[in-house]
Amino acid sequence: MPVLEFLSPDSVIPGLRARAKKQILLELAAQAARQLPSLDEREVFETLLQRERLGSTGIGDGVAIPHGKLARLDRLFGMVARLEKPTDFEALDGQPVDVVFLLLAPENAGADHLKALAQVARILREPGLLERIRTARDASALYALLTNRPTPQAA
Repeated sequence: MPVLEFLSPDSVIPGLRARAKKQILLELAAQAARQLPSLDEREVFETLLQRERLGSTGIGDGVAIPHGKLARLDRLFGMVARLEKPTDFEALDGQPVDVVFLLLAPENAGADHLKALAQVARILREPGLLERIRTARDASALYALLTNRPTPQAA
C-alpha cells in the first residue's frame, strides 16, 4: 500500500487549473513557496524548468513527476495535483498528463531524492491506483489514498 511520507494534507491539489506545462510548473512552484517560506517561488520554478529542459518528467500513463534540488530546503517535500484537464507535458508516451507529483529535495539529498522518485514511480505501478487517484472525491480522500492514512472526517 502507498505511504508517501513527504506529502502533507496541504500538499494535495485535487483540481489544478492549468492549460500548459509551464503554467502547471508555475502554479506548483507558487504552492510550494506558500508552504515552505524558506523558498522563493521563482527559484522553485526555475529549478523545475531547468530539469524539464533536460527531458520531460512526463513518465507516461498520464503522469508527470517534476522534481529538483534546492539549497535552502532542509527536507524532502512532495505535492500531488490532479489536473482538471489533461495537458500536453511532452511525456515519453506522447499522452497528455492529468496527475502530477512534485518532488523537491535538499541540494545535498543525494540518494534520498532518488529513493523518493523511485518510491513514487513504484507506487504508481500498483494495479488500479492511478484510477483511484483520478476518481478520488476530494483532497482528503486523495491524501488518504497516497499516505495509507484514514480519510479525515468532516467536522
